[in-house]
Amino acid sequence: PKWHQAALKQNRHKAYEDFEAVGQDLIKRGITTAAKLGCYGGSNGGLLVGNMLVRSSSMFGAIVCAVPLLDMKRYNKLLAGASWMGEYGNPDIPEEWEYIKGFSPYHMFSAESAYCPILFTTSTRDDRVHPGHARKMAMRMISNGFENTTHYYENTEGGHAGSSTNDQVAYAKTLEYMFLYTYLDKE
Repeated sequence: PKWHQAALKQNRHKAYEDFEAVGQDLIKRGITTAAKLGCYGGSNGGLLVGNMLVRSSSMFGAIVCAVPLLDMKRYNKLLAGASWMGEYGNPDIPEEWEYIKGFSPYHMFSAESAYCPILFTTSTRDDRVHPGHARKMAMRMISNGFENTTHYYENTEGGHAGSSTNDQVAYAKTLEYMFLYTYLDKE
């Protein structure tokens, strides 16, 4: 579709700007507040909410980032990553890395910034998005002073869906909902 084509490669930022605009509108119209607004994304959606973390964290009370792409400098070298270069670009080409780094949450992270609470989830057996994305980002945040608001869960089974049985799905969803319940304003 045209809307998808409009946000490829050097125009990828448009997808994040659109998501931010929706959140800002919800707050502006009084439908919610930043303290009550949470977001969830997995896989490419994990890249989306990872960008919300580093671009617009003050707009959210909490973020759940599942099986995410986060290190866009190395995504093409891990598992299925090379197949997505048509979407994001090739970080090994310096001209393309110039725009890719503008939506690489791992590289946009700054220890001096404030970040809302985040839960990273992944699966050891994910065959599409390497669990190293979530592992590295969680460790980067924790080692830079965000250990009280950075949470991490890795299922040792499950593949890209994150869970392989109904019990694992129930457990993961309970973690996500309890995380959001804990951090989002209930007033």
